[in-house]
Amino acid sequence: MKIQHKELAKDRWAKMSLAEQMANIGSEISRAIHWRNKNNVEYSHNAVNRALELITYTIDSVSVKSHLKELTRLREAINDYFYGNNEFSSSDLLWQKYFDHFNYAARLKQTRI
Repeated sequence: MKIQHKELAKDRWAKMSLAEQMANIGSEISRAIHWRNKNNVEYSHNAVNRALELITYTIDSVSVKSHLKELTRLREAINDYFYGNNEFSSSDLLWQKYFDHFNYAARLKQTRI
């Protein structure tokens, strides 16, 4: 897989809060869903691959080990939803709701700065 987020591969990603990281991952998942619903498989897969790359960066930079299980399960569920048989019975709405909480938390942090 080709590295998409070269700037984030450095230290910038690790300096973001978990909420900011997850909100960015959610943006890529939202793009993937959008393009899949428009029947553009290539763009959808590109967005999913970028999201998976960001999840890997998050796993590599996690400082709270209890988050590791959630992040690895997230990666597994995203792979299952977009590339597998959807054994976890995910849906577009489920992913939107899941990541909306992180967007809200990230925005709260930004308004307090």
